[in-house]
Amino acid sequence: MNALEHKVPPPLVAVAVGLIMWGLSMLGVGALPPNGVRTGVAIVIALLGVAAAVFGNISFRRAKTTVNPFKPETASSLVTSGIYRVTRNPMYLGMLLVLVGWAVFLANGLAVIAIALFPAYITRFQIKPEERALMALFGEQYASYSSRVRRWI
Repeated sequence: MNALEHKVPPPLVAVAVGLIMWGLSMLGVGALPPNGVRTGVAIVIALLGVAAAVFGNISFRRAKTTVNPFKPETASSLVTSGIYRVTRNPMYLGMLLVLVGWAVFLANGLAVIAIALFPAYITRFQIKPEERALMALFGEQYASYSSRVRRWI
């Protein structure tokens, strides 16, 4: 299973899960027709997700460290400020929130259940390997940070 670590770009995983959610919603089980309130709530949740991802990216760029999810071992600094005071993975959290917004829009129980695929895959094949690399690079500084700030929220 380690062969999948750092192999699939996280945005591609999010798109794949989104497509699975859409496919499941087409089955019609428990789907509700779109309405303005639900669409508005879905947009707000998705925009919060986009904002979390953008703020995470900006923080990395300000710290002049890599945003490349395939090479966490090239990180030049440990970012713990800004949104990183709330979550260790705001970019992945942002993608998850976009998927939650998509699920709200789809209003389908099967689509909601499929959301769990994203954090399960990303945690196993992206986040845990990143955490090993950060622990090797930053040692006690990373251990202290990870004990204070949750992986997701």
